[in-house]
Amino acid sequence: MYCPFCNANDTKVTDSRWIRENNQVRRRRECLICKERFTTYEVAELSLPRVVKRDGRRDSFSEDKMRGGILRALEKRPVSVEQIERAVSNIIKKARTAGEREITSEQIGEWVMEELRGLDQVGYVRFASVYRSFQDIKEFRDEISRLEKHTKQTTE
Repeated sequence: MYCPFCNANDTKVTDSRWIRENNQVRRRRECLICKERFTTYEVAELSLPRVVKRDGRRDSFSEDKMRGGILRALEKRPVSVEQIERAVSNIIKKARTAGEREITSEQIGEWVMEELRGLDQVGYVRFASVYRSFQDIKEFRDEISRLEKHTKQTTE
């Protein structure tokens, strides 16, 4: 690690602490040349799989796109920013732990719907209607029936 004060390459770690909420390691360092102290934060860089679209194109995983879809589905709904961020984090974790280099957009959509189902039923149906390209009111009814069945099963 280079010293930000004198650019020396000799520094030593004097203290390390795990910061759980950010998944970071905070390190206090001291330059062996100029004796200045400074702090660094380390985060593991984990890559996300590529996304295979329905038409076969491949694209990089976009957390912003996914978050945007979730936010549109939950617009004007009583869901906190913290709940939304937790859902986004859960989906990203699933994508990373899938162990695949590529993942289908359908799989991501299913994970989003799973998270939305637990957050807000109206948001879930909104997202499902766009994601599954509902064509008529019958498809809405069918999806609401599936949602009601799922809700009954989880409350029993």
